[in-house]
Amino acid sequence: MCGILAVFGCIDNSQAKRSRIIELSRRLRHRGPDWSGLHSHDDCYLAHQRLAIVDPTSGDQPLYNEDKTIVVAVNGEIYNHRDLREKLKSHQFRTGSDCEVIAHLYEDYGEDFVHMLDGMFSFVLLDTRDKSFIAARDAIGITPLYMGWGLDGSVWFSSEMKALSDDCERFVSFLPGHIYSSKNGGLRRWYNPPWYSETIPSTPYDHLVLRKAFEKAVVKRLMTDVPFGVLLSGGLDSSLVAAVANRYLADTEAARQWGSQLHTFCVGLKGSPDLKAAREVADYLGTRHHEFHFTVQEGIDALDEVIYHVETYDVTTIRASTPMFLMSRKIKSLGVKMVLSGEGSDEIFGGYLYFHKAPNKEEFHQETCRKIKALHLYDCLRANKSTSAWGVEARVPFLDKEFVNVAMNMDPESKMIRPDLGRIEKWVLRNAFDDDQNPYLPKHILYRQKEQFSDGVGYSWIDGLKDHASRLVSDSMLANASFVYPHNTPTTKEGYYYRTIFERYFPKNAARETVPGGPSVACSTAKAVEWDAAWSKNLDPSGRAALGVHAAAYEDASEVKTTVATDTPQKLEVDKAAVAV
Repeated sequence: MCGILAVFGCIDNSQAKRSRIIELSRRLRHRGPDWSGLHSHDDCYLAHQRLAIVDPTSGDQPLYNEDKTIVVAVNGEIYNHRDLREKLKSHQFRTGSDCEVIAHLYEDYGEDFVHMLDGMFSFVLLDTRDKSFIAARDAIGITPLYMGWGLDGSVWFSSEMKALSDDCERFVSFLPGHIYSSKNGGLRRWYNPPWYSETIPSTPYDHLVLRKAFEKAVVKRLMTDVPFGVLLSGGLDSSLVAAVANRYLADTEAARQWGSQLHTFCVGLKGSPDLKAAREVADYLGTRHHEFHFTVQEGIDALDEVIYHVETYDVTTIRASTPMFLMSRKIKSLGVKMVLSGEGSDEIFGGYLYFHKAPNKEEFHQETCRKIKALHLYDCLRANKSTSAWGVEARVPFLDKEFVNVAMNMDPESKMIRPDLGRIEKWVLRNAFDDDQNPYLPKHILYRQKEQFSDGVGYSWIDGLKDHASRLVSDSMLANASFVYPHNTPTTKEGYYYRTIFERYFPKNAARETVPGGPSVACSTAKAVEWDAAWSKNLDPSGRAALGVHAAAYEDASEVKTTVATDTPQKLEVDKAAVAV
């Protein structure tokens, strides 16, 4: 990942302003520690902090067209850049960067080219010929982008809001799948897949079509000129990412540069069965496996940094971001700059435990649509910012644009959880990779659902956080929370504690409004809470809140069984410190 900061229409274009832009851009240097760049044109500035993944030697940014009248700063990866170069043969390329195609696409197609990009990206482009500019974000919001406005009428864009929070009067999260045009004066959606309207699809499930789409998604993300690996928790999603990457790695350019043995990484509390599950998968695949441990206290000590980097006070996001943040530091110390991760599968296939209660395929499908649309506020935000805090790039093949379209265009009846037919969560995905002739994973891993595990696997992490917060937040503080924090009022001491840290770094109302709120049970949307009347009395982001579904469901709002059985592969268990789903 890289960090971008762009400002357009400043009244002050003095040297002092340039110095201020450089100072603010430094707040993003953790995202791109390899090089810094700045282009200024009258009252416009484009600053860039680079993490060099593709073409490390000549791909510094900002990037330009031939006569440097088009300037672009990009955070992301364009996986189809070689195909796009074939369509741009009349242009002269200065670098081997995958992102340079954006400047030339704009020359040939104007503003209507974003749909041609296959990748994860946020970019800002300046046309110096008329001082017009555009900004765009990828389809799902894998890469972060914020937009802000200054009192002087200036328009700002940044990869993280920490570069906007002091100098902008207001700022918002830039919507995924949208483009902003200064010529048209507003946002418009460039990404318009059939599923976005939430109409119910009818394409029959084809396991081979789904398998091939995912394999293609993984292979294209092996595009790299630096060492890389896979985050492996031992759950279904990360295990499939590792299995596919391992199967096709030998035929890639990356293998020729860095060897054909895949590196895998896992983090957890010492003695965690999740670490054991990851080791089992790694041994089966023959990867070079790296296992990292952390303690509850180490996680608590990191909370301030985590909240500063992840820029949220959402409880579930912070619980899951902390182990990922700690692991990313260890990964970077090994010289690795890019990892593949398994985010997005549970949203696409209804893998959360609360989907057991979906009353019909229509509501099942609509809930998956809502979950995907909100990913940029939760899992995408976590995966990107937790890793970028240490200059590591996370790529997420489940959120490949083509794969999402394939998976979301199938009849949702096939995704429904049907115990009477032997179909557990994400059965369509498990079945797609159930190949007796050439197995990707052992069947007991592919179909692993419930496993016994000790309380120390991660519930001790969650419970440790709750205990820590309860010592610092009094009953009276929580009772008066609605007066102190009227917007998204915290309802637990843990939530209150995170909010106090967040407000210390981001005190403006605009910052707190970038964080979502509303009732949720086991990571559901507010709408899905209506599926079970009992859930409204037990609102909690943990999977244990799925009363009547999770074997370790809360006996009431305060009690937790000490022995639990859970679905290790599920993202719900991200709460437990196995963050690489």
